[in-house]
Amino acid sequence: MNAKDTLIQMLKHLGFSATVTEQDYDDMLLLDIQAEDSGRLIGRQGQALSELQYLLNRILHKGDDTVPRVMLDVGGYRREAREQLAKRALEMADKVRRHGDVMELEPMNAYERRIVHQALKNDAEIETHSVEVDGSDKKVILLRPRRTAVPVRSPN
Repeated sequence: MNAKDTLIQMLKHLGFSATVTEQDYDDMLLLDIQAEDSGRLIGRQGQALSELQYLLNRILHKGDDTVPRVMLDVGGYRREAREQLAKRALEMADKVRRHGDVMELEPMNAYERRIVHQALKNDAEIETHSVEVDGSDKKVILLRPRRTAVPVRSPN
């Protein structure tokens, strides 16, 4: 059974009637769910959607590492969240540029951190670093001015 069919079966067992469309996204398969009760599928801060995605990937990858990872979205919720997070990262980078201070973003999961790092990867003036948060599996991202190499002078 493929990813789309597996997801539709999972949703039926959970009591959802939904339409699922699929498309390639980066190196993953994106499954976008259209359902009447989308709020229940998304959950608080996207937690239910993340858990459903985790379960689907566990089912699909059981014994087969060649299957591409699947990302779930519900009515563009994740797309909008990605865009907002990237926008916030760019705004923070502007503050770092203006003030020269290190700025810290809130604790994030790996998926969210990847969005921030990707949004700023081509910024020649800003560097990003993930730092562990004690007692959590989340990390914060520090944004700081990129260090430029200081030329070493010979003692002539």
